[in-house]
Amino acid sequence: MKEYLPEEEVHTLRQVAYLALMTACFINVMYTLIYVNTDTIYFAVLDITLSLYIAATIDKSKTICKLFVLLLVPYGALHYLLFGSPLIGLIDLIHVPVFIYFMKYYYDKFDEYTELHSLGIAIVLLFTIIFVSFIITSLVEAKTPLDAIVMVSNAFTSNGYVVLGHTDVGKINALVLVWMGFILSGAGTATLTAAILMRRFKGKLKDYDDKFEDLSNKFDEVNDNLEKLEKLIKDND
Repeated sequence: MKEYLPEEEVHTLRQVAYLALMTACFINVMYTLIYVNTDTIYFAVLDITLSLYIAATIDKSKTICKLFVLLLVPYGALHYLLFGSPLIGLIDLIHVPVFIYFMKYYYDKFDEYTELHSLGIAIVLLFTIIFVSFIITSLVEAKTPLDAIVMVSNAFTSNGYVVLGHTDVGKINALVLVWMGFILSGAGTATLTAAILMRRFKGKLKDYDDKFEDLSNKFDEVNDNLEKLEKLIKDND
C-alpha cells in the first residue's frame, strides 16, 4: 500500500482495520443473540468468512488459541447453507464468548500497533462516534446492523441519513463505495498537501544544503589550520 498511499495514511488504515475487525465480531454477536433469522444468508456468509479469516491469521502456537480455532467452526452457518435451516441452540451460542474474546483481542492488537509506531489515538474518537451512532441507529430506528451501518456511513460522509440500496448486496456495495471514497479522498488530500509543501520548500532546502556544505568546508579548513598551528608550536618548543 505504501506505493500508492502516504505512510501516515497506511498506518491509519491499519489502525482502522483492527477496529473494524472488532466491530465485525460485535455485529456477529448481535446477529446471534438479537437478530436471529434476519438477513440469515448474509449473516451466515459473514460468520463463515470472519471465522475463516480469524482462524487463518491468529497465532496458533499457544494451546488456548488452538482451542479457539476449534470453537470458531461456524456450525450454525454451515448447517443453514447446507440444509436451509439455522441450527439454533447451545452449539450455535458457542460463538458468542469466542467472538467477545476476539473483540478484546483485536483492540489489544490495535493498542499494540499504535504504541509500536508511536501513533496518535484520535482515530479512536472518530471510531467511537461512528460505533455509538451505529448502536443508537440500530436500536432507535429499529434497523438491522447492516441497515444501521449503511445509514451511519451515509450520514458521516454527508450523503444523507438513509439506506441506499433495496437489496442486501446493493447495500453492501453502497457501503463499500462510501468508505472507499472516504479513504481515497483522504489519501488524495494528504498526497496533494505533501506535493505542495515539497514544491514550496524544495528550493529553500537546497539552499540550506549548500550553505551547510560551505560551512562544513570552512570548518574543515579551520581545523586543518589549527592542526598546522599546533604542529608549529611543538616544533618551536
